[in-house]
Parts: sequence; C-alpha cells; structure tokens
Amino acid sequence: MTNAATEQVSVKTLRKVIVAAGIGNFVEWFDFAVYGFLATTIAQQFFPSGDASAALLKTFAVFAVAFAFRPLGGIFFGMLGDRIGRKRTLAITILLMAAATTLIGLLPTYAAIGVMAPVLLSLIRCAQGFSAGGEYAGACAYLMEHAPSDKRAWYGSFIPVSTFSAFAAAAVVAYALEASLSAEAMGSWGWRLPFLVAAPLGLVGLYLRWKLDETPAFQAVTQDHAVAHSPLKETLRNHGAAICCLGAFVSLTALSFYMFTTYFATYLQVAGGLTRATALLVSLIALLFAAAICPLAGLYSDRVGRRMTVVTACVLLIVVVYPSFLMASSGSFAASIVGVMLLAIGAVLCGVVTAALLSETFPTRTRYTASAITYNMAYTLFGGTAPLVATWLISTTGSNLSPAFYLIAVALLALAGGLALPETSRISLHDIAPRNNGAGVSATA
Repeated sequence: MTNAATEQVSVKTLRKVIVAAGIGNFVEWFDFAVYGFLATTIAQQFFPSGDASAALLKTFAVFAVAFAFRPLGGIFFGMLGDRIGRKRTLAITILLMAAATTLIGLLPTYAAIGVMAPVLLSLIRCAQGFSAGGEYAGACAYLMEHAPSDKRAWYGSFIPVSTFSAFAAAAVVAYALEASLSAEAMGSWGWRLPFLVAAPLGLVGLYLRWKLDETPAFQAVTQDHAVAHSPLKETLRNHGAAICCLGAFVSLTALSFYMFTTYFATYLQVAGGLTRATALLVSLIALLFAAAICPLAGLYSDRVGRRMTVVTACVLLIVVVYPSFLMASSGSFAASIVGVMLLAIGAVLCGVVTAALLSETFPTRTRYTASAITYNMAYTLFGGTAPLVATWLISTTGSNLSPAFYLIAVALLALAGGLALPETSRISLHDIAPRNNGAGVSATA
C-alpha cells in the first residue's frame, strides 16, 4: 500500500472536493429540470404546429433521447476515468455539458431556420445525455475516494444536495421568468436565460476541478502500475452479479427521485386540482426540505450501515407511498406538502446510500466504469420512464393511486437486490488488486 493510499485528506481539501464535485452535478440536473419546466415554451419555439399536444410530445421525446445516450456516456467516460483518472475525466464531462447547455440557449428557433432547429436541439440533447452519463458516478467516486471511511455517506450526501438544489433553483427560475415576463418576451428570449447560466457555472466548475489533485485511491493504483487496461471487460467479467443487485436498488432510487421531483408537480394538478403555480410551490418546498435532510441521511447511513439504510429506505417508501399519493390528490395545500415530504424522505435515503454504494461496491481499478453502468442503466429504465409509466397506469386502471403500487413493487425488488449486497460502510476504497465483489461476497480492501 502506497503513501498516496493512506494519507489523510484535510477538511479544507474535502470542502473543495465537495464544491468541485457538486457544481458539475448541479449544472447537469439544473438543465434537465429547466428543460422540463419550460417544456411548453420550448415546444412552441422548436415544434410549431396546430396541435399543442403533439408539439409538447415531441419536446418530451427529445428529453427522452438524452436519457438513451446516458448509458453510452457512462460506458465511455467510465472507461476513460478508470484509465486516465477521475479528475481529468470530470473536467471533460463538465466542459461538454456546459457547452451543450449553453448552445441550447443560443439556438435559432424553427421560425429562423426551419426543420434544422429541432434537429440541432436533438443533437445537443444527445451530447448532454452523453456527458451526463459520466458525471454522477464520477463525481461520487471522486468525492468518496477522498472521504474518510467512517464519514463517507455524510460527505457523499452533498452530491444529492446539489441535485435537489438544482431542481429547486430551476423551479424558482422558471417561475420567476413566467411571472415577470410577458408571453411574447418569454417566447422571444426569456426561455434562453436559464440555459445561458450554464456557461459561467461550467467555467467555474472546470477551474475548480482542474486545480484539485487526483484522488488518493487512483494515485495508489497508478503508482503500483495496476490501472485496468480493459475496465469494461474486467467489469463485466468480475462484477456482473454486483451490478445486477445494486442496479435493482438504484432502480428504486431513480423511480422515487423522478416521482418526487418531476411527476408529482403534474400529479398535484391532475389528481389534486391544484393550480400550476401552487403545485410548483409545493414541489419547491419539498425540494428544499429534501436538500436540507440529505446530510442527516448521510449521518444515519454512516451510523447504522448501508444494509440497514437500504432496508429503512425500502420499507419507508412502501409504507408512506400510498398515503403520500392520497394526500397529494386531496386538493389540500397543507396535505399535499405533507404527502410530498413523506415521499421525499424515502427518496433522500435512497439517493444518499446510493451515492455511497456506487463507490463502495466496486474496486478502484473499475469503480468508475462499473458504477456508471449501474447508475445509468437503472436511471434510464426506471427514472426516465417514471412520468410515462405513472400516466399510463392511471389511464389504464382509472385509479389516481395506481403509481403508488408500481413504486411498492419496485421497492420490493430493490429490497431484495440491496440485501444481496455485502455491508460496505467501513471498507477501505484504497485497494490495489482487483477483487471479485459479487453479490453475497464479503467486500474487503
């Protein structure tokens, strides 16, 4: 074991690492959230037609395309991160992401260049999805490989904090623009402003990431000449079972996250009869609440361990999801806030323990590749489809509460997958030799 692997990272350095890791994640989710909140305006600018519903459907189809490219980005940047390091790879992802997001704000509309406008929008969204595929798992690995083993979940909780904060900021910006600008101004230039914010944020994030050192864990692997030559092949050969089990749990993380952050604003309006402004306010309060309790969830996970946190999150969501949807459909402002907060607690627990498990489940040699594949596949299959499946279930069954039973089914799957994983809350992430860390195998350094 090299000195790089065992050196103690200072609190000052850890704070810089948190900011550097979190800012890229913020830019990623801010863009995704803004695109969703401004979907109706974007539809008018890029897909003009006599049918507003068809235009909106095309806008959300472009949104879905970005998700399809996330697994590809996860594989590409995962392999890159395991070959050249976390720091340089995360610098590339934030540069690509910020550039693509800024370009959306500069795109000519359909009125200016015709059919090329939606084509260019689709291509840029693909680039965003591709870069986002390497962002979250890489940011988690970068932060976890710096953090002390007894506080990894607490330090890692600031990645979900940046996620929930990004959604909250996007909601505030979207609401402020729509409240302060006329429909003409909003359609002409107002919708562009949130996307242009990505440029300065991305440059700040790039500077912060470039100034910091590589993680001690990856430095140790490099110094011992143990860098994986074929990280994807090694991942698939040694960690298939762990990917499946962790992926089952991350599926619940993805579903509860999108149910809570994206779908619930629509559900409050359709099932609860709240106005769009009121539904947005309820969502904003819940997002701020979620960001605030992330560190508490991290402390809990470090205290009781990952397996107990998995059990707590799954059981909590199974218990609260039905009353949560019931209160959200009541039409009461106060009941809606309580309902969405109940769902938020379970989603936060899932998100925080996922951030830790993504790094703890896999060895340093293939950590970036394996965690990126696991995370992006689960989010593509269960996160990106959450609003669509929930809407389909309601229309098919005729019950506004049917999405709750879907989440319960996925929670049972997640519980089985999570409990098949070993306890990893105290292991060292500074391993040199590859380990076969399949489901049910004790994870040791």
